[in-house]
Amino acid sequence: MLSLDFLDDVRRMNKRQLYYQVLNFGMIVSSALMIWKGLMVITGSESPIVVVLSGSMEPAFHRGDLLFLTNRVEDPIRVGEIVVFRIEGREIPIVHRVLKIHEKQNGHIKFLTKGDNNAVDDRGLYKQGQHWLEKKDVVGRARGFVPYIGIVTILMNDYPKFKVRVSCLLLSEMLLVWTINFVFILPFPYIEFKL
Repeated sequence: MLSLDFLDDVRRMNKRQLYYQVLNFGMIVSSALMIWKGLMVITGSESPIVVVLSGSMEPAFHRGDLLFLTNRVEDPIRVGEIVVFRIEGREIPIVHRVLKIHEKQNGHIKFLTKGDNNAVDDRGLYKQGQHWLEKKDVVGRARGFVPYIGIVTILMNDYPKFKVRVSCLLLSEMLLVWTINFVFILPFPYIEFKL
C-alpha cells in the first residue's frame, strides 16, 4: 500500500519538486562513483576494496572479511605479502600469500602464491602453461581489513532469494524516505523546526 501512496505523492508534486528529487538521487549516485574513482587513484588499484570469498586464507582472513588494497608501482613485491591477483580467463580475483619470488638479471620479477589454508601452491589455479605470476596480474596488496563486513555480499551471491529480499527492503526504505520528504518536508520549505 505504501507504493500506491508514494505514486499519489509523485503525481501531486510540481515539476520543481520532481527535479529536486531526481537531482538529489543523481548527486548520491555520482558522489558514490567519485569516491570509488578517488580511492582508485589514491591506492593505485583498480579495485581498492575486495571481499574474501573463500576460506583459503584462514586463519589470516576469513570468508566475508573486507580487504583494503593498494597497488603502487614503486613498491616491490615481497615473500609473505598478501596479494590479490587476477588470472586470465577467470572473472573473480584471488587473495593469496606470495610464497616465492624469481628475479631475473634485468630486474623482471615473477612470483608464486599459495593460500595459507591450502596444501599446495597455486600453479594449478594459473592458466595452462603458466607457472609464475607477474606484476601485471596483481590487482592490489592487502593493507588492512575489517572482519566479516563483506558477508552480505557472499549471502547475496550464494542465496538469490536473500538478494531479492535485501533489494526489496532497500527499495521500500527509499520509498519511505521519499514519501516522508514529500509529505512533511517539501510542503513546508520555510518553516524552521526546533527541538
